[in-house]
Amino acid sequence: MGLVASEVRVAITGELCSAPIGTAAPTDATTALPAVWIGHGYVNEDGVTENWDDSVDNIVAWQNATTVRAARTESTLTLTAMLIQTRGSNLELWYPGSVVEANGTDEWKIAVKPATADPRAFVLNVLDGADIIRIHIGNGELTERGEIPYQTGEAIGYPVTITAYPDENGNLMTKFSNSAAWGLDIAGATPAAVEAAEDRAADTAEEL
Repeated sequence: MGLVASEVRVAITGELCSAPIGTAAPTDATTALPAVWIGHGYVNEDGVTENWDDSVDNIVAWQNATTVRAARTESTLTLTAMLIQTRGSNLELWYPGSVVEANGTDEWKIAVKPATADPRAFVLNVLDGADIIRIHIGNGELTERGEIPYQTGEAIGYPVTITAYPDENGNLMTKFSNSAAWGLDIAGATPAAVEAAEDRAADTAEEL
């Protein structure tokens, strides 16, 4: 049956990271990222949202004015989040083309210039206990910035929208997971893989 409560996932925690475009992509869900990947720290309680903006044009037949098919004309993937740690790496992401530099012995400054192109690779790790989803965007860029609130009782935040472009393989993103449920009821699964995934899912259910 398809009603398996242990397959319901909740994004308990995680982190958005970035690295220079061209950085080697991760190959699995669990291997620690190399130091070249910069973590962007805490986001607000809304977490990170994966958005798809699809444009579809209906093709209407002359006879009966009936829609006979639809043509997808546009498909855009974005990640949105509100970063709430004020740190150099977040400021340089927020102000593309500007850099944080020392200002004397114990201060810092950022001279903000008009935004320039700043393509990067991004990884979003999403954790639910031992189950991990890792999203890799090989070619992404900050394309929209919201308002920074400076007010009592609210964290200074940096609302970001990351747009994914096709990488060298034509992929907008690649998702990895160590969850056994990903191997269930899929067309390409071998019987051995399905049996192993089912066994693991059963063991997990017994532990719960």
